[in-house]
Amino acid sequence: MHSNSIKPRIRHLLTVESLSPDEIRMIFRITRELKARRAQGIACPFLAGRVLALLFEKPSLRTRVSFEAGIAQLGGTSLYLGAETGFGKRESSVDFARVLGQYVDLVVIRAFSHETVVTFAQHAGCSVINGLTDHAHPCQALADLYTIEEHFGTLEGQTIAWVGDGNNVARSLAMGCAKLGVRLIMATPSGYRFSEQYVSQLRQAGMTAGPEVVDDPVEAVRQASVVYTDVWTSMGQEAETEERRRVFAPYQVNSRLMSFAPKQSVFMHCMPAHRGEEVTDEVIDGPQSIVVIQAANRMHVQKGIMVWLLNLADALLSGS
Repeated sequence: MHSNSIKPRIRHLLTVESLSPDEIRMIFRITRELKARRAQGIACPFLAGRVLALLFEKPSLRTRVSFEAGIAQLGGTSLYLGAETGFGKRESSVDFARVLGQYVDLVVIRAFSHETVVTFAQHAGCSVINGLTDHAHPCQALADLYTIEEHFGTLEGQTIAWVGDGNNVARSLAMGCAKLGVRLIMATPSGYRFSEQYVSQLRQAGMTAGPEVVDDPVEAVRQASVVYTDVWTSMGQEAETEERRRVFAPYQVNSRLMSFAPKQSVFMHCMPAHRGEEVTDEVIDGPQSIVVIQAANRMHVQKGIMVWLLNLADALLSGS
């Protein structure tokens, strides 16, 4: 017997660029509902029977545990796939993707190359989530913007000052700002800024006035709701460590720099932090820091992402 029902299209989350503003807002709405129910002790087994595979080429604390805990809270299960699976070595990545997609409903990939995630999504036959690549970190950026909205009550009128390297997290956060109309000021040294091609993409996405780029971190933070930094040397860039320390030394977020920001501003960092380099202890442990809440929201937003990807938002929100 043939069914006339239309199978929902397979959705992926590879970059923030792939999301519309309305889709981001829907993920945030799902997140708010799930987080509220969690706080009230209400079970939400919307992913019962679903399986999540985590395919990681890089080490992880927040991404791995937040996804594993998140799907467990939604009634599903997870499988951590490390080097022993032979990804990209024992067989072609295409064959690996085709087979793994038959076993699981979702795959989170944390890879060195962004092309690895793109190729995997083309062949997996299930939803694929970018858990970090050299190009993008969409889950982090969405959690960051959700955290800012949660803290201030709205994203409207907020200004983020990014201090440091124009890296993968910065790219994804900037794209989220473009989609949602958040002002972004970047204090980034020459040679570590976004490419002209990416700036063009941001403008096409709606960031008509930016990102605003300045040399002086003090100038960047004066109007900031959020002062955000990340490590100066990311995974895979270890050979550049000493040069980066020299270049980025004036961009350290310390108590002096924070003194130029408005008193109601907050400090954010995607972590892990290299304390004493890009940020000092008194800032990351200080009263303006919301890094722990920011990290906790990774789990809540990723729960929202998984429910959205599997087309279960209506089932969740119909009773809310």
